[in-house]
Amino acid sequence: MPFHIILLLSCAVAIYFACEWFVNAIEWLGVRLKVGPLAVGTILAAAGTAFPESIVTLVAILFGGKAQGADIGVGAALGGPLVVGTLAYGLTGLMLLLRQHQGRKAATLAIHQGIDTNDAANPLDGTDTKRLARDQMWFLSIFVFKIALGLVAFAYKPWLGLLFFAAYAIYFAREIHGEKEQASAEDLEPLKMQPKRATPSTFAVVAQTILTLVIIFASSQLFVRQLEWAGPALGLSPVVVALLLSPVATELPEIMNAMIWVRQRKTELALANISGAMMIQATIPSGIGILLTPWTFDKPLILAGVATMASVMYLLWLMRTDRVTPRRLTAAGAFYGLFVIGLVLTA
Repeated sequence: MPFHIILLLSCAVAIYFACEWFVNAIEWLGVRLKVGPLAVGTILAAAGTAFPESIVTLVAILFGGKAQGADIGVGAALGGPLVVGTLAYGLTGLMLLLRQHQGRKAATLAIHQGIDTNDAANPLDGTDTKRLARDQMWFLSIFVFKIALGLVAFAYKPWLGLLFFAAYAIYFAREIHGEKEQASAEDLEPLKMQPKRATPSTFAVVAQTILTLVIIFASSQLFVRQLEWAGPALGLSPVVVALLLSPVATELPEIMNAMIWVRQRKTELALANISGAMMIQATIPSGIGILLTPWTFDKPLILAGVATMASVMYLLWLMRTDRVTPRRLTAAGAFYGLFVIGLVLTA
């Protein structure tokens, strides 16, 4: 047990520092590719860190045994959106709340010193919540459809998996071409692989991106492997392990990316990364699952779907009515807690 815990902590630390280098590289990559500033989060960062979940789903289905592999694969396809749509937003809100608290303390100190400051302002001021709401609406529409497919059975259902790949392709094209402005190199930290160069080489940017993704993926998978001992020890079924444990490990990069960007006062990028990851989670793993498994849901999967939809509808309400605050964003994490309670009560 101590060995597993040491490895878990080591993997978490490795993922965090790899994410530090990853967000640094991905911002420079956005400048090189001349994409919009928000597409850096919704497309580049999200694709880099969310596709490991798709690989987990595919590998589980193909090599995990006919019944158990399907259970784990489908569980991962539902567990990813659950974690990102609840815990990722909740922890980001918590980070913003801490930043706001520190800002208020700094503002109070500045007032006593006769200095004018706006450090006490809401850190979400200036964030394009209407655009984020549009992403949530896209996600919710796709997610409701995939949950409905899990409740019915018919002969041509597997072919509908292709629709999910098409939906992501449309979203991808819209994000890449939908912004008039391009990502700027202003205020970017120097590339960590070339700290003394004001403008890094394209080779170094790509190399740092690939290297950090390899470390993030390997550390995430090792993290998942170390969690496997917890399932049998706690008497949990493969579906529950896939819903509760694996997604938390595989979604750590999205959560850490968001925390790093919040710390750097790039709130819009942090939220864009989460919404972009949610779109990948709603489409790619689900498309794989629908194509390769019966895609039928039991109680835990239905409960995961309901908790995810409830959280997203709550977030959609906040964003559409311009009521997003750090405290209200933190409350999204409570939906994951409700899911865990529901899972225990229905077990």
